[in-house]
Amino acid sequence: MIRYIKILSFGLLFIWILDSCVSGKSVPPVTVIRTDTIRIIEKDTVYVEKEWSWTSDTLVPGSHIIHPILDSLIDHSPVLSPGFSGLAIYDPENKSYLYTKNSHKYFTPASNTKIFTLNACLRLLGDSIPAFRYVETDQTLILWPTGDPSFLHAYMPESQVLEFIKNRSDKKIIISLSHAFLDSYGRGWMWDDYNDYYQTELTPMPLYGNVVTFFRDKYNILNTPHLDSWTIASDAKVRKVSRKKDANSFKIPLAVHTKRDFKQEVPYTQAQETNIHLLEKLTGSRIFVENIPLPEVTQTLHSISVDTVLRLMMQESDNFLAEHLLLLMGMELMDTLNPGVTLNFIQENLHTILTHPPVWADGSGLSRYNKMTPQSICELLTDMYEFSPQKLLFSYMAKGGTNGTLKSLFNKPPDGPHIYAKSGTLTGVYNLSGYIVTQKGKTLVFSFMNNHFTVPASQVRKEVEKIMNTVYKIY
Repeated sequence: MIRYIKILSFGLLFIWILDSCVSGKSVPPVTVIRTDTIRIIEKDTVYVEKEWSWTSDTLVPGSHIIHPILDSLIDHSPVLSPGFSGLAIYDPENKSYLYTKNSHKYFTPASNTKIFTLNACLRLLGDSIPAFRYVETDQTLILWPTGDPSFLHAYMPESQVLEFIKNRSDKKIIISLSHAFLDSYGRGWMWDDYNDYYQTELTPMPLYGNVVTFFRDKYNILNTPHLDSWTIASDAKVRKVSRKKDANSFKIPLAVHTKRDFKQEVPYTQAQETNIHLLEKLTGSRIFVENIPLPEVTQTLHSISVDTVLRLMMQESDNFLAEHLLLLMGMELMDTLNPGVTLNFIQENLHTILTHPPVWADGSGLSRYNKMTPQSICELLTDMYEFSPQKLLFSYMAKGGTNGTLKSLFNKPPDGPHIYAKSGTLTGVYNLSGYIVTQKGKTLVFSFMNNHFTVPASQVRKEVEKIMNTVYKIY
């Protein structure tokens, strides 16, 4: 059945949507730029009969810039409507919002928090990752770790760090932790996620991403790294590799011995102490841990490109990288590994442009203490769009239909939209924020946040995909 939505305009007015499913519903006033008739044919396919748009130069807190198609798709969605959704679409060229819905409301951002971490990294870090500060004499090598997450990371290129230390095995090697003030987990993290790859412990000098990888070769189940003090045994009662909460004792399900392809990453615990033992094994030298104050004059050893780490963090939504990049920034700014101090500095110095200051608890979005609005995320994305080269900025993001967390969403261009964005998922949370290049060639900034749903996240992802495909067509 063909439905018509008639827009009546005379200055500042009320819009009535003539549709049986929303009959009698009043809509807040909005400034209308032009008037047209929009035709919607079929349930899920949108056809725009004429070119039209709404806009507002300044978004008043709490206001709602209406678009009848988008309103209808969100309000009447059986997937989204039981929960809480917010969407902001901003045109950076005309410096105006095209659509807003609950854009001033605070949501749990999940991994959209990494957009804030990315912005801070682009402003505060240089071209390469500092692995550690050091002072070297004829007899000693003293290291002050920076939290560099790339050291022996399975998905990172090799660096010079290990060889640098091994080449000085004739000296007393000291790692100083006088500048490190870390808890194993961030504020608001889930205590029972300790076995899951996405929640590793925080350490001043990570190795191997602070995870042990179990995998099958032709004949056996192997693991890397490995320490003789760990206990590893098969168990018919477990369905996945499981670690004791407070010990590096692992149980491997018997079923994986018959699987051709098997791989699972599990965080090891007591990671700070474990990494010292692993480094001793790798270098063949004893490593001493002391609390020597960081002197004013040191040298710095760098590891790999910052861009390499940022791309993996954003495209694969790597929590470990996000948290340790936060530590890196603290070391660069204030010679300390203290996430709380770093977050406060960034809030006070980089977030003054935001209409709604974020409640920011960690670098990754694992914490449910984080609270952010679609508008503030759009403002931050717009800020990055204005000071970073577009090609470089878009290269950090997952691209729809192409890579990372968006590989299975959106068709590849030219059949689908050019989406460069960051997703964020927790139980009852799915958000997508970033940039979309529309069918007409306009680059828009958007933040689409969805909280408190009870259906599987896969259904929400598909609904978000459908609505963003509509945005692609109508703008």
